[in-house]
Amino acid sequence: FFAEIVEFQKIVGSLIELVDQLAKAAESEKMKAIGARNLLKSIAKQREAQEQQLQALIAEKKMQLERYRIEYETLCKIEADQNEFIDQFIFQK
Repeated sequence: FFAEIVEFQKIVGSLIELVDQLAKAAESEKMKAIGARNLLKSIAKQREAQEQQLQALIAEKKMQLERYRIEYETLCKIEADQNEFIDQFIFQK
């Protein structure tokens, strides 16, 4: 009977060791998964911030393009006025 109890204790001991190893492995995988999830969240936030920066840059460039378009139209009008003045000056002579 005593030998059977000793054998049972050995089996239970090895079972407990195995369960502890599995628990450690599960905890390790859980920590890896948490780390991966946090990394993905971080990457997503970085992309969102980058997208906002690019949207702001696009808006700035659109405003700059509009200013250049207005300036170009103004310069074209000035050029036309100056050409007209030159033509009138030449015809007066």
